[in-house]
Amino acid sequence: MDLRQRFRDLHATPFVIPNPWDVGSARILASLGFPALATTSAGFANALGRPDGRVTREEALAHCRQIAEATPLPVSADLENGFGDAPEQVAETVALASRTGLAGCSIEDYAQEAGLYPKELAVERVRAAVEASRQDPSPLVITARCENFLRGKPDLADTIARLQAYQEAGADVLYAPALATVEQVRSVVAELDRPLNALILPGGPTVRDLFAAGAARVSTGSALAVAAQDALVQAARELLESGTQEFFARARGSVGAVREALCVYS
Repeated sequence: MDLRQRFRDLHATPFVIPNPWDVGSARILASLGFPALATTSAGFANALGRPDGRVTREEALAHCRQIAEATPLPVSADLENGFGDAPEQVAETVALASRTGLAGCSIEDYAQEAGLYPKELAVERVRAAVEASRQDPSPLVITARCENFLRGKPDLADTIARLQAYQEAGADVLYAPALATVEQVRSVVAELDRPLNALILPGGPTVRDLFAAGAARVSTGSALAVAAQDALVQAARELLESGTQEFFARARGSVGAVREALCVYS
């Protein structure tokens, strides 16, 4: 089956979509049974030794191509703000993404320098992404992101209004990262006609809670990359501070699963 249609169909029932940051992590996650994958801009940027937002469009698309080719699973790309403020720039980015093996992509309504885009411009940017994707016989699944809660503006009414406008502009999936409670997720879902992606948060609702609140898709964002980085930091500190290697004994429990995953997809 066409991967883009397969990805679109997945949204009929709730599923978890984890975010690998390189080919190895993509293959490990695929081997564990997840039905689809998504890239993480922060995880990829960190892997290059940079903070989030410091990756070029060319680097991001090359990375997306690698992740898409790493496993047989559908992959949705985190394309940040589409690498440009203007709708025409967003359209160009989505057109380029459509030439890869990606199944979908997300576009944010925020840029580091510009901040949150005015609603009218944000809607035009989503519309441009949708129109660009529909130039392909099998369009990318477009996820439109409202960044309010992630960027210090926890305005639920504005978030709902923006997501509704992105829905009308043709977005296939809607996403408001950092909704912190089940009640917030439930309130957003009640006002939309498209699948909602929810993000896991430290101390936030569980995956089961998010599904019960109506989320169709739950992603991990940078959480898995952060967990891997934390394991590295803790192991290195153990070596430096106590000179022991208990971390290695603990980690050996996953060696077999990792080896199996890499052999399956190599």
